[in-house]
Amino acid sequence: MDQAARADKTKAARRTFFHVHLVSDSTGETLSTLLKSVAARFPSAKPLEHVASLVRSHTQLDSVLARIEQAPGLVMYTVVDPGMRRRLEVKCAELQVPAISCLDPLLNAFADYLGLEQTRQAGMQHELDEDYFRRIGAIDFTLAHDDGQNTWNLEAADVVLVGVSRTSKTPTCMYLANKGIKAANVPLVPGVDPPPELEKLRKPLVVGLTANPDRLAAIRTSRLSNLGSEDRAQSYTDGAAVRDEVTKAKRLFVKNGWPMIDVTKRSVEETAAKILTLLSIRRGGEG
Repeated sequence: MDQAARADKTKAARRTFFHVHLVSDSTGETLSTLLKSVAARFPSAKPLEHVASLVRSHTQLDSVLARIEQAPGLVMYTVVDPGMRRRLEVKCAELQVPAISCLDPLLNAFADYLGLEQTRQAGMQHELDEDYFRRIGAIDFTLAHDDGQNTWNLEAADVVLVGVSRTSKTPTCMYLANKGIKAANVPLVPGVDPPPELEKLRKPLVVGLTANPDRLAAIRTSRLSNLGSEDRAQSYTDGAAVRDEVTKAKRLFVKNGWPMIDVTKRSVEETAAKILTLLSIRRGGEG
């Protein structure tokens, strides 16, 4: 097989799967997030992810370079130490694989704009600072106020999500909590009045979550099937009953002037982003 044929075969294989090495002197979370975002644009090719986190010595880097040589592929890295960066870049050049320093363009732009020097300390974003403890406190609060728990102190929340079953209240709250937002959620249950504290809230941003009734019914049916409970709570999946639930929920949202988000075609991240925007606007108005 000549060189051109081998190159074509290699390219064809990459269309199915490809190796990606994530090399970081910190946790590697930033690189993993970037990889997922970029790889989603190429759905026909599957990245085989090799994570090397907390790489802070040349001995550790030796192991990483050996793995890259064994399974050549894209290399994404966030490494502060100049000597280690240079070794990684030289080895990737020898292997003829791309080496991408993912944060350099942002860091350089910030440095130029601010007129400040960059710190050379690895993993500073993960220090146990005030933001870290605020995030942990938010997660604790959100877990304690999931699914209508502890409604007596909802006033301490930053955000309260209200909606019928299967409108992504819990995962959205957990996403917000990881951003340091104290988020609670209150389910709307047919035949049960919402807790009286809900309509008296002043400090939290209360947001109503809704969805297409037919889509909700399908999601609920699938969930009951997975739980082996298809015959239970027929009204839970009945199309007319679900439509009635959604209509009543929307009336409650309008009555109280709560902003409403339709989550039918939104991911949890998109819903959370909208809520964060609403919260920013509210806090700006209060300021």
